Order: sequence, then structure tokens, then C-alpha cells
Amino acid sequence: MRHSLGRIARNRGLYLLLLPAVVLLLLFSYKPMYGVLIAFKDYSPALGIMESPWAGFKYFEKYFNSYQFDITIKNTLVISLYSIVTFPIPIALALMINQMRVNRFKSLFQTVTYMPHFISTVVMVGLLLILFSPGNGLIGNLFRLFGAEAPNLMGSTQWFSSMYVWTDVWQHAGWDSIIYIAALSAVDPSLYEAAKVDGASRWQRIRYIDMPMLLPTAITLLILRVGGLLGVGFEKVYLMQNNLNISASEVIATYVYKIGMLSSQYSFSSAINLFNTVINFVLLILVNQMAKKYSENSLW
Repeated sequence: MRHSLGRIARNRGLYLLLLPAVVLLLLFSYKPMYGVLIAFKDYSPALGIMESPWAGFKYFEKYFNSYQFDITIKNTLVISLYSIVTFPIPIALALMINQMRVNRFKSLFQTVTYMPHFISTVVMVGLLLILFSPGNGLIGNLFRLFGAEAPNLMGSTQWFSSMYVWTDVWQHAGWDSIIYIAALSAVDPSLYEAAKVDGASRWQRIRYIDMPMLLPTAITLLILRVGGLLGVGFEKVYLMQNNLNISASEVIATYVYKIGMLSSQYSFSSAINLFNTVINFVLLILVNQMAKKYSENSLW
């Protein structure tokens, strides 16, 4: 104990630098966590959290027995698993950029692939509505040019998940590839030269030099991605949602918003959100343990 206090005293300057971050973490991340009690109470804003009567697991059972349970779980899983299928795309993009030898073209390509990331979600969905509108959008005009009726892709339940996932890939794949490009930049150039001398082809250099270097980073990011399996983003889904595609676009996040903010059923929405968080936490633990068991890489 005395040794620890002495070490803290010697490094007090560093601990002072750390203090603001710790205070912010406690105030904005840990202090609000007592609000999860709302999920177990018949919460009334007039009474407050502590004075509201206990309800036990009433609202969890209400959600599990509701017709929206199957719909929201199914839609959330479909979109999340579909997104995980596209996980290797930023890796492939990073490998492609790493193989480019003309610096001017490489810089241009990187800039073009990064730029969509800075488009806001609202603007992104607005572009989709303009592009895929069957009435006056680009797709609608192309179909009319050939005398055909344009499909309403934004109102289709079959196309909703594909529209969501692939526009997300277009918007974020370039940005997500940055971390893999950074990992590849740590490769010793002498490894490539030695591989060339030994007669290794470009594909062999990618397989035996680049891929092992990317594997730890890829596993870490995949664990985090699976850990948020039920955490499909709210904003984009909500903005793309309409009365025609509601059966395919109603996910847990949008349902929690409608129940909590629009219907003022605070306890019910808190119970659903807590269930979602617990499932994601359990998945994170399980996937991390699997990664630790079958590989040398894990979060902890």
C-alpha cells in the first residue's frame, strides 16, 4: 500500500492530467447508470426514480409477450448479421490501397473513399430518397426512359436491409480501412524484399505477410462488432423508415424511441433497452472468450 502511494506521489503530474478524464467518465458514464432502476419500477416523473413503486420484471415480461418482440429481434438480427458479412470489405480495400505504387493515384483513391464518411446521416438518407424515388428520382427517370415502371425501393420490405447495409458500406468502408492501412504501414519493407528474392508472387506476399499483420486488428474489431450485434444504429433506420417498409425496418432502437419518447412509457422502454444492452454485453464476453481460446488475440 505504501509502495503504491509512493508511486502515485512520484507520478502525481501524470495523475493530474488523467483526473479530468476520470471525472468526466464518472459523471457522464457511471453516475447515470442508476437510471436502469426505471426498468424495474412503475416510473413516474412526478415521484422520481427512487420514490416510484417497484414493478419487478413486469416490463420485461410485457416486451417478451408482445407481438413486437419477434419483429424487432428479427429485423435487428437480419441487419446486424448482414452488416457483419460485409466486415472484410475495409480489409480488402486496405490491401488494395497498400499495393498501389503510384502515390498521386493512391492519395486520390484514398480521398475519394474517405469522403462519404463525412456526409451526415440526414443528408445521406436525403440522397437516397432523391436517387431511388420512383416518381422523380434518378432511378425513376431511368425506368421511364425505357417505358417501365420504377420499383419503390425505399418502400420495399425486401430491399430495406440491403439498402441500409450497402449504403453504409459505401459511406464508411474507406474510413474503416484507415486502421488496417496503419497496421500495414508497420510491416518491415525488408520482408517484402526478402519475399521477392525468394520468388513470392504478389498474392503470396499478401497472404503470408500482410494478412498475418492485419489479423490481430481484424479480430479485435470483429469482437467489438459482434458485441454490438443488437445495437443497430437508430438515426439511419429511423430516417429510412416509412409506413410501407415498417415491418422490415422496426428495430429495437426505433421501437425504444417510439415507446419512450413518443408514448412516454419510460419504464417499458428502459426495460427493452436494458435487455438489449445485457445481450450485447454477454455476446461481447462470449466472442472474446472464443477469440482467446482459438487465437492469441482478444480484448482482455
